[in-house]
Amino acid sequence: MSTTQFEPAEAYEYFAPYDVHSAPTLPYGYGGDPYRPAPPVHEPTAPALPRQGAAQQPQQPRQPQPSRAPGEGRAERRRRARGAGRADTSLRRLLPRALVVVFLAGGTTAFVAKDKAVELTVDGTPRTLHTFADDVTELLAEEGVQVGAHDVIAPAPGTPLTSGEDVTVRYGRPVLLTLDGHRRQVWTTAGTVEGALRQLGVRTQGAYLSAEPSRRIGREGLALVVRTERVVTVLADGRTRTVRTNAATVLEAVEEAGITLRGEDATSVPGTGFPRDGQTVTVLRITGSQEVREDPIPFDEQRAEDATLLRGTEVVQQAGRPGLRRTTYALRTVNGVRQKPRRLRTEVVREPSPRIVRVGTRPRPDSVHGTDHLNWPGLAACESGGRPDAVDPSGTYGGLYQFDSATWHGLGGAGRPEDASAAEQTYRAQKLYVRSGAGAWPHCGARLRE
Repeated sequence: MSTTQFEPAEAYEYFAPYDVHSAPTLPYGYGGDPYRPAPPVHEPTAPALPRQGAAQQPQQPRQPQPSRAPGEGRAERRRRARGAGRADTSLRRLLPRALVVVFLAGGTTAFVAKDKAVELTVDGTPRTLHTFADDVTELLAEEGVQVGAHDVIAPAPGTPLTSGEDVTVRYGRPVLLTLDGHRRQVWTTAGTVEGALRQLGVRTQGAYLSAEPSRRIGREGLALVVRTERVVTVLADGRTRTVRTNAATVLEAVEEAGITLRGEDATSVPGTGFPRDGQTVTVLRITGSQEVREDPIPFDEQRAEDATLLRGTEVVQQAGRPGLRRTTYALRTVNGVRQKPRRLRTEVVREPSPRIVRVGTRPRPDSVHGTDHLNWPGLAACESGGRPDAVDPSGTYGGLYQFDSATWHGLGGAGRPEDASAAEQTYRAQKLYVRSGAGAWPHCGARLRE
């Protein structure tokens, strides 16, 4: 009699038929570690298999009956047949469960293959994360990292991602850089002043920096003044001095060379200018003074007609007087050499006065009645030597007939007698003779009758 033992049918209930489409899917962005098993899935309890019976089983073809051993009874044959049926049913239960396990194992492998572990460093801050992004652009979008035209991304946007990739983002920062007097706007991804200058290729040894090298540069940027070290040669007082300087102006460089400017001293280049590398600056020692010069201003002559004067008679009514102009000049001596005077200002001290001359227009009579027979040339020769402009040594008498001013004016003459024409003087002398006779000329009056 066989000793084979069979487990009850209830022992195989967990192999009940299972619908593969009802398997739960991990949500997108699952925060757990994808390399650890997912949380257990609570499956619905499979319904108990119904008891096998003739009414529920399809008609099976008759199987050939095994030959029975001698003396084998009917009860033994029934027990053997029931064991074979149970084995067949257990095999049918195991097959669907095996297919589900194979399917889930394949899905988990695909899930793990899509997930990538990457290190993302944004502006110097690193972090390790897992992502399903296919490339760098998707990764930055997933993480909310916004980049601009001056930012640097490595690897470049669009580069496919692989597990273990390092992705770095360095933000650009604006820097208003004034380098050796020239101002320009630049961009840098460095986080400090020192790093930015190194990135820009600026030599900082011996340079002046308006900010500490270690100062952090924020996203908003900063203004930075840099003056690199330069070599400047200064010539002063017959000596040459060479200095290494980061001065902002020529005057500062001259002071660093130990030279002091005094008074009107100056430099050969503008003192407020920026000193250039290799530049030579000459100090000009200047002494200065002022000089005042006075120059005459010529007067004009004004002529006016006068009907009271005989034609041909001119009388100076106002003698001309020159004006006076005062000019101030600056005198400079540069390094011992006198320079051309420079005019500072000009002023008129006195305006000129014009010379005014009265010109006679009245027709002249030929002579005074009753005097034509007299020797007027002889009288003139005796009184003045026949010269119309003669003046005696005392200055009291003048003209052909040596009139004094009172007599001349009493006869209708104007101005001085010596300034009148010879004809007018003779006319006035004839009028004097009519009024006073030859006694008007005590020494020469007798010549009128010769």
